[in-house]
Amino acid sequence: MALRAWLDARRSWRAGHAPALLVIPLGLIVTVCVVDVLAPPHIHLGPLLVAAPAITVAFGGARTTAVMGALAVAAQVLIGVLRGVFDTANVQAQIAALIVVSAVCVTVCVLRDRREQQLHQVRSVAEAAQRVLLQPLPSRAGPLRIAGLYIPAEAEAELGGDLYAAARTTHHSTRLLIGDVRGSGLGAISKTALLLGAFRAAAHRQATLPRLAVHLDAAFRWDTSQWGSLTEQDTVEDFATAVLLDIPDHDPVVHLISCGHPPPVILRGNRLIPLVAEASHLPIGFGGAFGLADYHVQTFPFEAGDLLLLYTDGVIEARNTDGLFYPFTERAPQWTTDDPDTLLRHLQADLLAHVHAHLDDDAALVAVRRTASTPPPSDPAL
Repeated sequence: MALRAWLDARRSWRAGHAPALLVIPLGLIVTVCVVDVLAPPHIHLGPLLVAAPAITVAFGGARTTAVMGALAVAAQVLIGVLRGVFDTANVQAQIAALIVVSAVCVTVCVLRDRREQQLHQVRSVAEAAQRVLLQPLPSRAGPLRIAGLYIPAEAEAELGGDLYAAARTTHHSTRLLIGDVRGSGLGAISKTALLLGAFRAAAHRQATLPRLAVHLDAAFRWDTSQWGSLTEQDTVEDFATAVLLDIPDHDPVVHLISCGHPPPVILRGNRLIPLVAEASHLPIGFGGAFGLADYHVQTFPFEAGDLLLLYTDGVIEARNTDGLFYPFTERAPQWTTDDPDTLLRHLQADLLAHVHAHLDDDAALVAVRRTASTPPPSDPAL
């Protein structure tokens, strides 16, 4: 993210976006010309003209830099003519050096722009992959208003080991998943894609949360172990923490299964209520010995006006330069009256300010507000 911010800031300084910056090299050229012509014969400021194309490289493209280089060369010629020293070896050498430096500056601009174009293409592919894998959450689901936020730790990364997803069921409820796959890089992205696909395929048709938890665990363990005999990898270390939730449309509660994940919180007025389950199960991938009876569903009140906040450990474990953790439980209630999107924007800005825009781990947040429930429809079909 730091690299992206730097690139965006640098683009905004280009001549096309901030033409006022052209005053710097132009002013330098004019100043050198005037002072050099009026100065005594033993004072020569012409060599300073080389700074004009060099400065332009910082904010201008290849064409702008070439124009500044040409103006600097023209200014050097003008100085030589007005002072009557154009034919001297010293002035000829200065002109030649200025031409060479200007050509080098233009070449640097061309190479840099090509590199930025490649980076832009890579970023576009990453953004497309993110939209496919980590699909945006629906803004509305029955009586719920939902928003999701993903903050990658690595510069230019769009997807890592954190994940979230939502699905509607046939019995008028919304199911949510938030999780954190161990590790980083392509391995974590692969496991993230696996869990998201398994959840989307089964969340709407598994009758209960325990059945859904068993399904996700089995899919995860199958994927990590199917090639174990060939690669001899230690699959015991492959796991994901997760929270599964089911929120009925017409019952002011939330049903929850925690698999080693940080507990969600409910913001009610200025109060923050952690939803700490009595039984925290093993992470996804470790539950091979578990059956349906081993997954216990915890139910908590979730009333109209309440805001449910899900998060990964990248939020609560974010440290600043002094080693202090982000005070999530203190900051979140400040924006409890905001809609989910606005609350997440506030939290994102506050979190990045706390860590000075440098996260050590990916972070994901999901905010869900319940509006007034409506009576159940007479027709059981959606």
